Amino acid sequence: MDLLQVRNLNKIYPGKVSYKALTNIDLTIEKGEFVGIMGPSGSGKTTLLNVVSTIDRPTSGEVRINGNNPYDLSQEKLAHFRRRELGFVFQSFNLLDTMTVKENMLLPLTLDGMSLQEMKRRAESISEKLGIAHIMDKRTFEISGGQAQRTAIARALIHGPQLLLADEPTGNLDSKSARDVMELMGKLNKDEGATMMLVTHDAMAASYCDRVVFIKDGQYYTEVHCGDNRSAFYQKIINVLSLLGGQENEFPTVRV
Repeated sequence: MDLLQVRNLNKIYPGKVSYKALTNIDLTIEKGEFVGIMGPSGSGKTTLLNVVSTIDRPTSGEVRINGNNPYDLSQEKLAHFRRRELGFVFQSFNLLDTMTVKENMLLPLTLDGMSLQEMKRRAESISEKLGIAHIMDKRTFEISGGQAQRTAIARALIHGPQLLLADEPTGNLDSKSARDVMELMGKLNKDEGATMMLVTHDAMAASYCDRVVFIKDGQYYTEVHCGDNRSAFYQKIINVLSLLGGQENEFPTVRV
């Protein structure tokens, strides 16, 4: 079943010289799929994520999540939709320093007025799965980058969103923490059936996806599928990136 459908999507930023960030993009993500989006800087991949995540309204075209077009909703209903249906993971973690790991995780549930008992149950369950049960009472400045990103993933998934959107989630992590986070996301995708869309520069991170869609100059370029062999998939990703061009330092190829 299709969870996300993007049809004929265009995004133009007006100005003295209007800038076309996305041109006629079509993208379908099935329920339970883990899809990576890659492309050089300025290719439109973050704009695509922002439009899917309802942060940035499309100029034309359609976005449907679970059959619903979020852009048809009122502001109030859209805020509720974003909170209930979507989960977000960012490069900079976006955790609140004044709160503990547990409080950060529970924030989305507090906003929805969930019972304390149910909140406790969910927090225990997801912290076990993400290997952060032992740091629940620590403040976010007392934990490592990898633990911070796990906390952010826990917060994004605790309310059972339909779609998890991750923007460069390994961008601030060393290679070991980055690999740990991607293994974790892959496991959550397989075990929990969480549908995920990942925007990344990193071929290593992308190799944990089921398929990777490449965009260039705001347009669909090509896509590659994982199959059974992750090393071969990683190599396929590297090959497409070399064809795509972009700056030499833009796509780290050393992390295998």
